[in-house]
Amino acid sequence: MKVAGFTFIRNAIKNDYPIVEAITSILPLCDEFIVALGDSNDGTGELIAGIGSPKIKIINTVWDNSLRNGGQVFALETDKAFAAISPDADWAFYIQGDECVHEKYHATIKKEMEACLSDKSIEGLLFKYVHFYGSYDFYAQSRRYYRREIRIVRNNKGIQSYRDAQGFRYGDRKLNVKLIDAYIYHYGWVKSSKGLLRKGQNFTQFYNPEYVPDEKAIEENEFDYGNADRLLPFKETHPAVLLPRVERANWKLDIDVKKISRMDFRRKALQWIEDVFGWRIGEYKNYKVVK
Repeated sequence: MKVAGFTFIRNAIKNDYPIVEAITSILPLCDEFIVALGDSNDGTGELIAGIGSPKIKIINTVWDNSLRNGGQVFALETDKAFAAISPDADWAFYIQGDECVHEKYHATIKKEMEACLSDKSIEGLLFKYVHFYGSYDFYAQSRRYYRREIRIVRNNKGIQSYRDAQGFRYGDRKLNVKLIDAYIYHYGWVKSSKGLLRKGQNFTQFYNPEYVPDEKAIEENEFDYGNADRLLPFKETHPAVLLPRVERANWKLDIDVKKISRMDFRRKALQWIEDVFGWRIGEYKNYKVVK
């Protein structure tokens, strides 16, 4: 069994993405790793090269800045990395620049890839998610955040990144996947208040072609943590590769998490049903669980 990892990134240093941690968190499971390096001006290429692994292959790309509707450019860059994977790879393990996999899940992931290798009805493996928010000490859990997504797919070039690169499809068809007992830790919203405001403005540029960033608004405002709906304390450990970054964090989330929620009665009722029965009514699923 041959496994290829792949990702895309641009200006990871400027935008404070843990890209080195993302790559190295799954590198032990991969025989090769493709990085689609966008036209960066902050030393991101040197940062990735500094990992020093012979498994890593960097392909230089130029982002199409005209694709500023719905995050299309993210999917296009993902596809570029996927296309560069060696033809003899069996599985392709996708990781985004703000995601990590805890080493405690490595054995499970490898076992599931091996178990499903000969079962061609399984086109991908579906992971569970933890979305950290504001701080490494809290995670957001509500209907605003996807619970699961595909992160391992077969090396079938008919498979493509979907919409803004959240998941994958084969043409317009959802992939047939197996849900595995492993998590992706998502750290994209772990930043200081000003960092989160800046991230929001940066992202909006790739979803709204008419949006113009406003640095003054960042200086004059603080981030509204109530957008999370619900924050819960994280009582487990972070991936080993991420611990130095956690220790360097120079801010704390100093809010009363019990008071930030602004969910109305309907959303509270739906959340209660999910908490008690594990059923998320009306959940969007960009996949078909077949096993």
